[in-house]
Amino acid sequence: METRSAKRKKLLDASKKSLKSDELQDDRISDLPDDVLHQILFFLPIKSIAQTSVLSKRWRNLWYSFPDLDFTSLKILMNASNARKKKSSFRLKGAEFIDQVLGLREKHTDIRVLRICAFLSFSRLNGLIRRAIKHNVQELDIEVTTCDYFNFPRSIITSESLRVFRLKSWRPGFRLPPLEIMKAGFRSLSNLSLSRVILHDQPSLLSLFTDSSFPLLKKLHLETCSGLKHLRIICRALEDLALESCFQLEDLEISSPKLERLRVSSCFDAYSVSSWVKIDAPTLQIIFWSYNTITEESFLHNLTSLHEVFVGFFLLHEDLSEAKLRSISNFMSGISHCRCLILENQCIEILSKNNRFAGVLLCPFNKLESLELYTGFNKHNNPGLASLFRISPAIHTITIKIVGDRSTERKQWNKDLWDLSSSGEEKYWESQTEALKCFLHHIKVVKIHGFAECANDISLVKFLLKKGKVLQELFLCTSLSKPRDSLLREKIRSQIMGYSRASSSAKIVFQ
Repeated sequence: METRSAKRKKLLDASKKSLKSDELQDDRISDLPDDVLHQILFFLPIKSIAQTSVLSKRWRNLWYSFPDLDFTSLKILMNASNARKKKSSFRLKGAEFIDQVLGLREKHTDIRVLRICAFLSFSRLNGLIRRAIKHNVQELDIEVTTCDYFNFPRSIITSESLRVFRLKSWRPGFRLPPLEIMKAGFRSLSNLSLSRVILHDQPSLLSLFTDSSFPLLKKLHLETCSGLKHLRIICRALEDLALESCFQLEDLEISSPKLERLRVSSCFDAYSVSSWVKIDAPTLQIIFWSYNTITEESFLHNLTSLHEVFVGFFLLHEDLSEAKLRSISNFMSGISHCRCLILENQCIEILSKNNRFAGVLLCPFNKLESLELYTGFNKHNNPGLASLFRISPAIHTITIKIVGDRSTERKQWNKDLWDLSSSGEEKYWESQTEALKCFLHHIKVVKIHGFAECANDISLVKFLLKKGKVLQELFLCTSLSKPRDSLLREKIRSQIMGYSRASSSAKIVFQ
């Protein structure tokens, strides 16, 4: 007679067999279309995707036809010196895996995206790129380190399928083919990024970035172009342009009717006596101009659609020539249509320290709504701040971010600073009342980060509370953060609130 436990075991085994049979008959995931499964696999690392090929013939075919090959998740060595120390065994293993994957591709399957980040020889890199081009690759993203300089792979130039191409050489860099060869290709390219280009033998790119060479180019990024002195970019389709670390650049011309975003950082030759910049972009909305040497001439035209501008200059010497002062004035006038302006500390220093700037007229920023300033904020900066307030008649929000060490300025809590007896700084701001009349009738919100109890900070706060006709909110973010400063912080807050009640209806937020 069959025991109860034996019956239970038999039923359990039967249910397991039935479940396995149902699972085999109802493999819903494998029945999904290739496009859907490719999209699911897209979120996995490349090695995990490869491992799915052992599941069945169906999954093996999915792997061989997978269109998005991202090898950047592989830890292939990027440092040449480390690679030599380890006999290159690990880097070869990763590079061989890439070779193997491309070799297994079905002949008629296209590659949509190929991303590689590796230490490779130029011959191996060139071979990988040629294979990708044969599979009609659309997006090619390569970060590579090589033992020596290498030449730009020419197979890319004539590709009709390539839409996006990014080549970054960590070390030592690569050379471009002659411009005649470069200009013969790239007919389908919409996005190009080149980093660490060697241009000592051809320091001019005046005829490369034009409509005839790049008719569909929408986004261009050039970084660390060594030897580049002359650059002209005239592309009608271009919407986004970024130039970084082109330290030897002397002249730059940009003309694009569709350009919307421009980023220029750490560019121009600080020792050049004939540098200039020309920009003509009627649809330009955003400019990021940071740590650039002041050029001898600036010509900015038709920037009527500007929304946000960030400006910072690099000064090799404090003394500025008359030509560079005029260049700064022309640059500022060119961006005067913007609605939001952010200025680095160096800009305030230039406006404040150079008396000759007083003779250079600044164009009013009639559309400016928001102004953000980075400044050391001592009494020597007041003329620069006042000049900016003066040319911003319709502004409603100002943010002042105080930078640098101000420990020498900080004093013990001094109730007299809030008395009506004016300090030198307070007298200066009182003298500017008439000149800042429009500004004082529009400013609604003021934010000061790094506020400290010193005469300059308090004088400006008092001036704005007293003269700001429509001031609604004043945010003071104190630099006092240590527990022992809590009593001092409360005393300052008490004085501010007391003065505010006597002179203004603005809301005070003390942080």
